[in-house]
Amino acid sequence: MTELRQLLRDIEVFQGELPEFDPRTAPDTPEELFTEWLLHALDSGVREPHAMTLSTAGADGPTARTLILKNVSAQGWQFASDAGSVKGRNLADRPFAALTFYWPQSARQVRVRGPVVAESAERSAADFLARGPGARAEALLGRQSSPLTDLAVRDAAVRRSLARVEREPDLVPTGWTLHSVRAQTVEFWQGDKQRNHTRLNYRATATGWDRELLWP
Repeated sequence: MTELRQLLRDIEVFQGELPEFDPRTAPDTPEELFTEWLLHALDSGVREPHAMTLSTAGADGPTARTLILKNVSAQGWQFASDAGSVKGRNLADRPFAALTFYWPQSARQVRVRGPVVAESAERSAADFLARGPGARAEALLGRQSSPLTDLAVRDAAVRRSLARVEREPDLVPTGWTLHSVRAQTVEFWQGDKQRNHTRLNYRATATGWDRELLWP
């Protein structure tokens, strides 16, 4: 354990040249700034910059997992899930979530918090049908997070589900739901080699967004 602790301390962070961030020039809305940072992450070679950590809470406490962001607009930050999954059940009981993006190449982090609403059945179906055949086949199983006895059982079930997708290309599971986080706060964090990190927080108001700096 002592060796592991030292190994962790010796890992270098904030390597390479980091981008500058002047919060005084930030746009009026967090959606605009997020788009700028996302495009920068793509240009910087960040793999899967649309991957995010979704945190929810159930009766047994908080849980987190990595999902793909589907869209960002003034109406919300979107992701999709089956209603029977752990996150789906968490959101049914406690419709509030946090999203976290981290792009190590640019030492940037974005944190989103707010209530979650389920979009219409039509929009949810459109999201599902936009997924690839393999992703649809897996989702149609409806067994996420349940115990699995053997990988061969999984593979056989996926093959049968994929065949079903090919037979019924318009099939949508009844529980598939497109969710939107109605952001109340969105924080943009720019790392600094000397730990003089810059944090800009957007806070939703009745008329738009207020911006404030936060101490590192």
